[in-house]
Amino acid sequence: MNLEGVEKTMLLTLFAKAQHSQEKNHKFYDKKAIEVISKIDYDFTLADKDMKMKMGVIGRTIVLDEMVSDYIKKHPHCTIVNIASGMDTRFNRLDNGLIRWYNVDLENSANFRLKYIKDNDRVKTLAYSAMDEKWTDEIKIESGNVLFIIEGLTMYLQESDVSDIMKIINDHFARCTIFMEVMPPSSVEKTKEISVEETESEFTWGVQKGQELLKINPNFRWVRDVNLFDGVNKYKPITRLFTWIPMIRNRMDYIAVLEK
Repeated sequence: MNLEGVEKTMLLTLFAKAQHSQEKNHKFYDKKAIEVISKIDYDFTLADKDMKMKMGVIGRTIVLDEMVSDYIKKHPHCTIVNIASGMDTRFNRLDNGLIRWYNVDLENSANFRLKYIKDNDRVKTLAYSAMDEKWTDEIKIESGNVLFIIEGLTMYLQESDVSDIMKIINDHFARCTIFMEVMPPSSVEKTKEISVEETESEFTWGVQKGQELLKINPNFRWVRDVNLFDGVNKYKPITRLFTWIPMIRNRMDYIAVLEK
């Protein structure tokens, strides 16, 4: 395996999805994740113990699966661009037989992905940095409806990087929707996930509310923020007892919805 640093975190999220899918009360079932994890030679001992990481991944997956599924229902012929896709298998869970899907990731990560998760006639993996606008040349749009998913990325970047990504999307796509996962600043500073730290990765950036992203690029319209506790609560209903408390809720990642 030649993955390094942040690249390794894509294995952690895949592991969490595969493990959850095999639980009796699973809220999503990811056959592809189970299949791929069984083939990868990686020590998941710390990931297995990292309940904070696993809970976050499961909550995020529940929330985003619902959001992306709703988008697909409204726009059945849409194009979806998954930025920093890693080993994501959402296409396999939500495909309606009509959508076109692009996975954009660094060359090393993209090549590793393709060893285990092959492209097909409606899925294409593009080996580019999210901050390299050349990836936009390969996106073919049929219906005009484009959704960008930016999951598990921005917390590892600098604000200038987020600005570059938003500028690239703004410059090349006249109409689109963005689902961007963002980590609040207090969590950037204090959140510790043992399996993430093992990869020598660290959280570096976040804003408290998605509306603040308009200061970075005012060409978008902020629609709403969806707190990932909404997904955690569906997985573990007992968490509703405390996830409403502002001090706790405001430290959880959220999906900022932007439109142009």
